[in-house]
Parts: sequence; C-alpha cells; structure tokens
Amino acid sequence: MNQLSRRTISLFPILVCTALCGCVTATVQQVREAETSLTANDSVVVLGRRNRPSSAETEIDFISCVSKKVSGGDIRVIPEQEFVDALFPWFEPRTAPLHNSDLPELIGQPLLAERIREIGLKYLIWIEGSTQRTNSAGSMSCSIAPGGAGCFGFLSWENDSSYEAAIWDARSGRTAGRVSSDAAGTSYMPAIVIPIPIIARVKNGACTSLAEQLLSFVKNKS
Repeated sequence: MNQLSRRTISLFPILVCTALCGCVTATVQQVREAETSLTANDSVVVLGRRNRPSSAETEIDFISCVSKKVSGGDIRVIPEQEFVDALFPWFEPRTAPLHNSDLPELIGQPLLAERIREIGLKYLIWIEGSTQRTNSAGSMSCSIAPGGAGCFGFLSWENDSSYEAAIWDARSGRTAGRVSSDAAGTSYMPAIVIPIPIIARVKNGACTSLAEQLLSFVKNKS
C-alpha cells in the first residue's frame, strides 16, 4: 500500500495535575492522509466556523489559543482577521463555509486559489468542537452575621473538551489529515469560611495538546 494513501493513527494520553489546579487528562489522536512539509516562505492559518454567535461554534478564545501556540513553534501563522481581510469576501461571516467539508469546493475557485498563493498559505487548519460542563455535585451556603461572614460546603464539577482539527492543503484543495484532542477534568471548591477554588484548566489542556500535535503533524515529525 502506498505510504501517502495509508491512514495512520496515534494516541497520546497526557495527565497534568498541580497543587493549585484540578487534574486534567488529555488525549490526542492523529489520522494522516498525505505527507506534509513547510518551507520558510509557507504559512498556515487556524480558523473556526465564522457565523457567530451560535451554540455550535468553536469558542473564539480556543481558536486564538491554538493559533498562538502554533505560532510559537517556528511556524508562520497568519492571524485570523488578517486572513479574512486578505481573502475578502470568501471568509466573511455571511459567506464563510459552515463545515470543513465545504472547503474543497471553496478552495477550488480560481480567484481564491490565486489569493492563497499570493499570501503564501500552505495549510488551512479548521477546528470544530467545544468545552462543556458535564456534571456537578455538592452544595454551599454563605451567611452574614454580626461577627462576620463566611461560606461552608463543598462543590465539584466536571468539564469535557472535545475538538477536531482538519488540516487542508490550501494549494491542492485536499485534506492532509486530522488531529483531535479530548480533555476532561474535575474542579473543586471547598469552603470553610472562605471558598477556595481548585480549577481544572480543561480547555487550556485541550489547546496545548492539540497545538503540539498540529506542530508535529505539519512539520511531519513522528
């Protein structure tokens, strides 16, 4: 079987736990469909669905987080707004694609393809997903008395992050592969007079693991 047509899948579990934060478990999965490479003149862009606001949208801060971390890995990343302005009107909120499956037809338009070559774009990274609270438990009460105020109780809640990034070769109009990141963590807030939040940074864990795997993917490093 040809190496370029063979799908490869790799899983990387990550556990992060500190004294002041809740524990976060993150797992990334990679599916490669084509070889990737970058030259000094190539750039990438990280995007999400543009027809905001909507409960189905990937959070703007998550897109920004991944873009920032990828740009810190010696890769030239075009800021999202700069990319939207340069390719006006194709990626404006009213005309932008709703799903990554809409990209091949869009990228195949001759005028857009010429603009893509002009800005040196090699890979378009399209992210979908969200972070949601999945469970909560416990109770807490606070009161004010003549002698002072205080809170008593214990709260806990779980957050799950699930994101998938499709890596598109902007010059060929074909997908090079996909990288997904799933993270879960439990936050706590005990209170004996003063509430002490112990927060699991689930979304940040998903961002870090996804960005690291995207860097490895586009640089074609195992």
